[in-house]
Amino acid sequence: MVLSETVIHTGTGRRKSAIAQVKLISNGTGKRTINGQESTAYMQLNPASICRIQGPGETVSLADNYDIIIKCCGGGLNGQAEAIQLGIAKALCKIKAANRYPLKAEGYLTRNSKVKERKKYGLKKARKAGQYSKR
Repeated sequence: MVLSETVIHTGTGRRKSAIAQVKLISNGTGKRTINGQESTAYMQLNPASICRIQGPGETVSLADNYDIIIKCCGGGLNGQAEAIQLGIAKALCKIKAANRYPLKAEGYLTRNSKVKERKKYGLKKARKAGQYSKR
């Protein structure tokens, strides 16, 4: 009798200042943990964030075959959820090359690179200046 080995696939996702390191562990039960907590508890039962995390696995229908361990830091919960989504999608592409096409069609492999613009010297915010006075 040959025992099947557990294989770990990794993916990194980024959004704003949030970074998520995702590990997909084969021969799993579909358990998701984020920073040592269950994913629903970590995302504070926010249905939009939970659906965002579950999306790539449901698209490829591999959600129940892998345990997902996520290490996340920086940003807020929405930024972290989008970073996790990208990380899971990248890891699923490493499992099988054919997974790339449905994930790309759903938009899960697109990195959202929008970051808050820095405040400039002499201005009140990034672009807001004081009111111009002609006289």
